[in-house]
Amino acid sequence: MSKYEYPAILPRQSDRYRVFAFCARAADVLRFARIDRIGRTDEGALTGFQRPQVAAHIKEIRAYLERDDAVLPNSVVVAFTRGVRIEEKGGVAKVEIDGSEGTVGFVVDGQQRLSALEGLPQKDFEVFVSGILCESEEELRKQFILINNTRPLPKPLIYELLPTVNGLPHRLSSRSDAAAFIERLNYDEASSLRGQIKQHTNPDGVLQDTVMQKMIMASMSDGALRELSSAEDGAERSFQLISNFFAAVQQVFRDAWVWHKPRTSRLVHGVGIMAMGYLMEYLHSALGAFETNDFIPALDSLKGVTAWTSGTWDFGEGNQRPWNGLQFVPRDYMELSQYLLSQLKRQRSSRSC
Repeated sequence: MSKYEYPAILPRQSDRYRVFAFCARAADVLRFARIDRIGRTDEGALTGFQRPQVAAHIKEIRAYLERDDAVLPNSVVVAFTRGVRIEEKGGVAKVEIDGSEGTVGFVVDGQQRLSALEGLPQKDFEVFVSGILCESEEELRKQFILINNTRPLPKPLIYELLPTVNGLPHRLSSRSDAAAFIERLNYDEASSLRGQIKQHTNPDGVLQDTVMQKMIMASMSDGALRELSSAEDGAERSFQLISNFFAAVQQVFRDAWVWHKPRTSRLVHGVGIMAMGYLMEYLHSALGAFETNDFIPALDSLKGVTAWTSGTWDFGEGNQRPWNGLQFVPRDYMELSQYLLSQLKRQRSSRSC
């Protein structure tokens, strides 16, 4: 069967989007709509939008649905960009879905429930379907973000999708530039951080993407990236600055970076990334550092006063902290930043005497 017909209701909602609701067999929904899981091409381009399957969660749902008294009152949300015809008749309608050329819908919400039902072919289970007609796949992604932003979806997944859509609320669009920056840092062959940032499409990364975004957003708001962005080639120079700086960090503190994870090194932990971000700001502003070699001498002077993987941080005046006692909270990364900056300034002062 490739064409499906359902009686539907048409709630009055948006003037821009056509919304409708109907009841369908779960097996049929999986025939005319697909779960488009997030991933990347070999070139690093983003594809899909749904988070990966959560096997344990699907197993729990399936165990429940196997029961004779199982119910699923929550609707599955499916977005369509084509293949749907609606005939309205006084508040109710007939919806025709043409799947003769393959799937025409995308599951926006309810992927785990459908995946669970997919494993129960012997059960002819029906689900409520809320449908929405979108003008394009960009609009579809936008609806996915807006619909799921109020649900317990992982924020990193939402943030990774942000650069692919426009017209989002300010609280989301303000993070979009930083998310696009992270995407390039993680997938551009010229980046010193290529493949090192942990995202849904790169789960083996070490550096937390939300931490990197926080550092970049701070610089874009009132730092070096804000200054550089005003130039004609601002985006390129901004990318080069971040990449060059972290190339220097990896060279100078190699033993605290390579093969380490946040639990074994505070350099690749959120507290260290934020502190190094402030260090980059100072070196760029005070010394005009931009190229990798510009940062190396200053960073090298800190090698004897850091405790990234062992020992104790001595912040002075009896304030000592174990190497792994620093956490990703403003008080700690600001204290570490001030300590590292004071050590840098002391080194500069002693050299000028």
